[in-house]
Amino acid sequence: MFDKVSRSWHLVKASAGVLRTDKELLLLPVISAIATLLVGATFLVPVLGLRLFEGGEIGPMGAIVGFLFYLSQYFVIFFFNTALVGAAMIRLEGGDPTVADGLRIARGKLGAILGYAALAATVGLVLKMLGERAGAVGKIIIGLIGMAWTLATFLVVPILVSRDIGPVDAVKESVDLLKRTWGENVVGNVGINLAFGLVTALVVVMAIGLTVAAALIAGATVAIAVAVLGAIAIALVAVVQAALSGIYAAAVYRYAVDGAAPAGFAGGELQAAFRPK
Repeated sequence: MFDKVSRSWHLVKASAGVLRTDKELLLLPVISAIATLLVGATFLVPVLGLRLFEGGEIGPMGAIVGFLFYLSQYFVIFFFNTALVGAAMIRLEGGDPTVADGLRIARGKLGAILGYAALAATVGLVLKMLGERAGAVGKIIIGLIGMAWTLATFLVVPILVSRDIGPVDAVKESVDLLKRTWGENVVGNVGINLAFGLVTALVVVMAIGLTVAAALIAGATVAIAVAVLGAIAIALVAVVQAALSGIYAAAVYRYAVDGAAPAGFAGGELQAAFRPK
């Protein structure tokens, strides 16, 4: 456990070093979050108006709307993630990227992004529909399948940024790179999610504690203000995590393909984080 926490901290610091050089890249996950909220709000009206998901079952119309929702959400997320990874690639190659550079790269990959979004939407909807009908054991199995899909697609976006191939081939290459470079131990050694999970938990606990204290000492108005600040702090942590994850994915892809750690990343740290059995 302590090894994982230590390794997580080293990986976060290495990615943060790149992010400190290009702080404007934080705008991309912010815009992505706003866009996904707008997409969600757009679909909320027909879902509630048509009562598509009442009764706990997904009918034909619900399946169609659900697929379109997944497709739209994934497209937005992958578009801005592609922009982030593309800008990170420029930095790792010694360039000086801007947000406009990242968006330009993403616009040039619209077809591949849409195809990958459709693939991910199909997988997501199928898993959701199976989960609705599965028992307790089935839900666990479906959850493991979802984790396997996340692992298999870990490097898809960097691959799409770097190569002119379709989403299916990108998924196959991502799986191949994972098998060849890190083996089965990758899940236990990926550290950024662990590190930010701890940071997020700490921020949540502090926000709740300060809100309760403010309510007891200063009244409801101050407590609401503290709660809002706490929510903003949690959102900022999520934004930084998204940015660091994109930068780290770009660095890992470069390391997996070239066999050498990009600037700002020690090869030993990457080897320790993704150590084959």
